[in-house]
Amino acid sequence: MTLYGLSKARRAALCAAFSLLGSALCAQTAPSGAVAPDERGLTPLELLGKRVFEDVNLSSPAGVSCASCHDAAKAFQGNNGSSVPALARGSLPTSLGKRNTPSIMYASYAPPFAFIDDKDEETGKVEKIPAGGQFFDGRARDLLAQIEGPIFDPLEMNAPSKRFVVEAVRDGAYADLARQVYGEKVFADPDAAFEKLAQAIVAFEGTARFHPFASKFDDYLRGEAQLTALEKKGFELFKDKKKGNCLACHAGKEESRNPEDWLFTDFTYDALGGPKNSAIPSAKNPDLGLCARAGLAEAAPADFKVESVCGAFKVPTLRNIAVTGPYLHNGVFDKLRDVVAFYATRDTDPGRWYPKDQRGKPQKFDDLPASAHDNVNVEEVPYDRKLGEKPRLSEKEIDAIVAFLETLTDRPKP
Repeated sequence: MTLYGLSKARRAALCAAFSLLGSALCAQTAPSGAVAPDERGLTPLELLGKRVFEDVNLSSPAGVSCASCHDAAKAFQGNNGSSVPALARGSLPTSLGKRNTPSIMYASYAPPFAFIDDKDEETGKVEKIPAGGQFFDGRARDLLAQIEGPIFDPLEMNAPSKRFVVEAVRDGAYADLARQVYGEKVFADPDAAFEKLAQAIVAFEGTARFHPFASKFDDYLRGEAQLTALEKKGFELFKDKKKGNCLACHAGKEESRNPEDWLFTDFTYDALGGPKNSAIPSAKNPDLGLCARAGLAEAAPADFKVESVCGAFKVPTLRNIAVTGPYLHNGVFDKLRDVVAFYATRDTDPGRWYPKDQRGKPQKFDDLPASAHDNVNVEEVPYDRKLGEKPRLSEKEIDAIVAFLETLTDRPKP
């Protein structure tokens, strides 16, 4: 017997009678001809999540969905048609988000926000550092908590309440699907119903379309493709602790050929001191990143200094990085090559990146208040160089790393 061969009433009754996640019937996927091509293979729970993710009626006024700013065609990143490249347009005509829209591909691999042990390889000293969570500042503990952020943010979807969202689904085109998945009384309690709808989105974001591991690099790991000479050189520079040293933050297991061991992030936080983006008015209210996260002090160890992470933002995955510009939390860079060049020459040639004062001196770290400048990473390679010194990477080596990064773009499978 298949779930999809039953009447609506019988399907709903069966799904209500079983424990959802444990029910074989409720986990069945639809026959290939019963749903749209991009919905084939999804369980009812995942399909519900997709419908909620794409529902433009959950914003106020209607017109913006999760998918508006996380476009599947752009590696689930985008700015919803805003004329400001880094900022997404919200549901209100004058609304813009505050930060660059991140891709949510591979986001389901991020651990919950917590303080983890970090061991210094030279001294052996262990300290607790923040890691994990969602958003650039980790303010959402996990994907489930993240969903409330854009839905209720006045600058984004601007939904007034959980009841508003639940009633929009209840009165919408896929209400029967919600009842099929969660039972006939799913909409009775708005708070509980919202939680269930959020869980459905998490289930959808946990499907393979958000982490297909379908790049040229993944095929290389599997032995199904070869890197070009330039790409291979870039990979070596990427790993070299005296050159790019990219693995220090964009982690991968060098001994592993399993794509899942190459997420290209360690989920920690770092202060890079990126230049100010003039399109984002942050002069009066600078974006302090992690240190402004609500609840950070309460979650931190007793000896942790919250002010030490002002200016720090979460290390993003580099998967699909070639197609998810603009870059950094403030979207200051349009081109991927500029990001790599900035890493290499930020301190050896700061005039290339920062504005100059009346005396012609570059104003480094101009997007942060002076009190946070000491937090900027100036110790790890390649940031350990000084003004006028030779950068760790030459221009040709920068080109090679960019060529390698372009192999991390997921490609449609035939």
